[in-house]
Amino acid sequence: MSSLYPTNPAQRDHWIVTQRPARNTLDPQRPYAYLVEDEYSAENKIVPVATVFLTNRECPFRCVMCDLWKNTLPTTVPIGAIPAQIKRALSQLPPARHIKLYNAGSFFDPHAIPPEDHSPIANLVAKFDRLIVECHPSLINQACLSFKNKIDGQLEIAMGLETAHPQVLAQLNKRMTLDQFKRAADFLQQNKIALRVFILVQPPFMREEESVEWAARSLDFAFDSGATAATLIPTRGGNGAIEHLQATNEFTPPKLATLEAAAVYGLTINRGRVFTDLWDIQPTCANCGPPRIERLRRMNLEQKLLPPIHCNVCEARS
Repeated sequence: MSSLYPTNPAQRDHWIVTQRPARNTLDPQRPYAYLVEDEYSAENKIVPVATVFLTNRECPFRCVMCDLWKNTLPTTVPIGAIPAQIKRALSQLPPARHIKLYNAGSFFDPHAIPPEDHSPIANLVAKFDRLIVECHPSLINQACLSFKNKIDGQLEIAMGLETAHPQVLAQLNKRMTLDQFKRAADFLQQNKIALRVFILVQPPFMREEESVEWAARSLDFAFDSGATAATLIPTRGGNGAIEHLQATNEFTPPKLATLEAAAVYGLTINRGRVFTDLWDIQPTCANCGPPRIERLRRMNLEQKLLPPIHCNVCEARS
């Protein structure tokens, strides 16, 4: 089957949106999810981290692999709605040291998080040692510094690098170059704002046999840019566009072995914390899959290599 993926960015936007299933129905006064989980911190300690998934307006960037729009709204939330969501979540969650406010887009997009809410948000997170938010590199600006000055703890901004492969990055429709990412990262470093980086393992338009190499190169680029943490995300389907690209052989889901190899490289170079995103990961082998996923989970928490899992079933097949 031949590809219908456009070459023009505006046409890509339209194509990506037309592939989508329906978005979920959400209440602008409620976060769509919240939880507390342990994470290995920059201080080399395991600390409880609260994560609040905020309900807000959809991100204006139409990345081909993104499914986060499913839990967003078509319009900007009323002023006061985001603080109300955070307050509601914190009233239900156990104590935590750090907090992530993830909004399926950019915290410093004024159409997503109204700037009028920045001070109330800062008051709500005053007890936390570290606040992590996410933002597209093009929206890293003076608003970040203004907000940083409102909070007591360390501000950390998570940016999606996705891949250091320049041609693949361009095809993802992220509207960003590696130079733009580096400039945003330099701005954060100059202003003492910590950087966390998201990296896709085997994104669309990348051959399976080169995916580990480019995950490694992407980790190198992230740490060269001043990142203190990097999260490896296995590219998943579920947004319509990915399924189309899979049908046209422009995307193949990464194998668990690929994710493991990328994680091993990241921990081996020992340049910063490396996490693997294990959300909804599906083992392909009932015998070795669960212990291999548990190994990755422990490596996330301990930040050290653990012995690989050997499988008689898989070895017999090969």
